[in-house]
Amino acid sequence: MSKIASKSKHFLLLGQCLPCLKQNASKIRVRKMVLDTNLNMYFRKDKIYFAHDPNKVCKSGDVVLIKELDKKFTTLITHSVEEVVFPLGDVVDPITGKKCVVGKYREQIDEANALYGKKETAFDYDKAPARGKLEGTKDFTHGVTYIKYHEGEEEQPFGV
Repeated sequence: MSKIASKSKHFLLLGQCLPCLKQNASKIRVRKMVLDTNLNMYFRKDKIYFAHDPNKVCKSGDVVLIKELDKKFTTLITHSVEEVVFPLGDVVDPITGKKCVVGKYREQIDEANALYGKKETAFDYDKAPARGKLEGTKDFTHGVTYIKYHEGEEEQPFGV
């Protein structure tokens, strides 16, 4: 095995967690930009990895770091989840570490509210839950997913 091939196993990949039916594993989508030499343009290419995650650290939508395992668990599970970089919900600027809303930092919004007065109907980010208020109603990332085998009258919110 060459030096380059042995070193490549220790690279970290950044990807987004997707809903997964496997136990003790998470499905991670890693995006890569590939150059088309004919058009001289970059196009997005996605690759799916299954990462070992026995503690279910990451939920659907989280941005995570994964690392290739020294020895594969199965033919599918080839990586392990190292850490959750950005959980789904609050957007954090990676350089400053401050929380953002659209194009402004929350501190700037609070300063503007202090100067001009805050409306009673304004959204309060400090009181909001971490993943948003829709968890359990429209956001089902916390539930255990399963395969939907048939369409019936009963509601199946966690079926894939």
